[in-house]
Amino acid sequence: MFTAETSMRVRYGETDRMGYAYYGNYAEYYEVGRVEALRKLGWNYKEMEDSGILLPVYTFSIKYLKPSFYDDLLIVKTMIKEMPRTRIRFDYEMYNEKGDKLNEGETTLVFVDAASKRPCGAPDEFLEALKPYFTS
Repeated sequence: MFTAETSMRVRYGETDRMGYAYYGNYAEYYEVGRVEALRKLGWNYKEMEDSGILLPVYTFSIKYLKPSFYDDLLIVKTMIKEMPRTRIRFDYEMYNEKGDKLNEGETTLVFVDAASKRPCGAPDEFLEALKPYFTS
C-alpha cells in the first residue's frame, strides 16, 4: 500500500457562517492530497496530462466525522491500496493537528487517452513506480 501525507490550513474564505470549513471544500482538499501523493511517487499531474493521459474523477464519497475550523491545520493521508489498471482508487483520512480524525473518503479516477477520450490502462512507468509498495 502506498501512503502519503499532505498538510494545509483552513483559510477564512473556506468557512461558513458557523465557522466550519464548508463541506464542499473537502473535495479540493482531497485533490491537493492526491496531487501531492502522485508527486511523491515521482509523477506530476500536469506532465501526465501533457503526455496525453487524463485522469477525470469517476466517483467521490466522503463521510464527515468532525468539523474543521478556520486556521486548523489539516493533515490529509492519501492511500493507494491496490494496483491500478484502467481506474485508480485513492482512499483518504483527514486529521486535525490534535490527531482527531475529521473525515474519511475515496475517489476513483479513470486513465483516459486525451486524443481518443477513451479509457486506457495506467502507464507502465507509473505502475513500475508503484510496484515496490505492493510487493511482499
